[in-house]
Amino acid sequence: MKIVFFDVDTQLDFLYPAGALYVLGAESIVTQVSALNRFGASHGMPVVSTMDAHTENDPEFRSWPPHCVSGTAGQQKPASTLLEKRAVVSSSPQDFEIHGVQQILLEKQSVDCFTNANLPALLKRLGAEQCVVYGVVTEICVKNAALGLLKSGRGVKLVKDAVRSLDDAKCAIFLREFTAAGGQLVTAQDAFSLPSQI
Repeated sequence: MKIVFFDVDTQLDFLYPAGALYVLGAESIVTQVSALNRFGASHGMPVVSTMDAHTENDPEFRSWPPHCVSGTAGQQKPASTLLEKRAVVSSSPQDFEIHGVQQILLEKQSVDCFTNANLPALLKRLGAEQCVVYGVVTEICVKNAALGLLKSGRGVKLVKDAVRSLDDAKCAIFLREFTAAGGQLVTAQDAFSLPSQI
């Protein structure tokens, strides 16, 4: 079974107190995210890292404070979460090359990664059957990724000790919805026990 790791929005603006849209405690998952990304890459499992890539006057800023504006420091990922061989896939339909790539930086301008027109084709090209999901924010962007992947017919494991939420009550509702839809809650240690794809 082909496994793909999904690292959701682990960007500086979300992860650290100086960030424009800091998620309380999110810095504590950076070590786990880095380890998961490196485990995936070293065991033949591609890593899809979703990334907000907003314009300065992005429509999303009517709902949220400005954050992750393309080209700013806050839009970047911590260096420890980046893999050596990576490619960027922007939101608009495009031909993309991922041969030999360990990490795909999937840009988006919405809380839903499936608004990236290239994601269905990317998942098909990766042969993704099972997805391991982690990152921020649990009840927003992680939720959209996890439920969207489930709706696409893929198995989804959510790494419960490598996510952070803004609203614990909404997070609890999402986790119930996720497991009711067939998703699995796992730990990072469980993920590290997945069989190598090499």
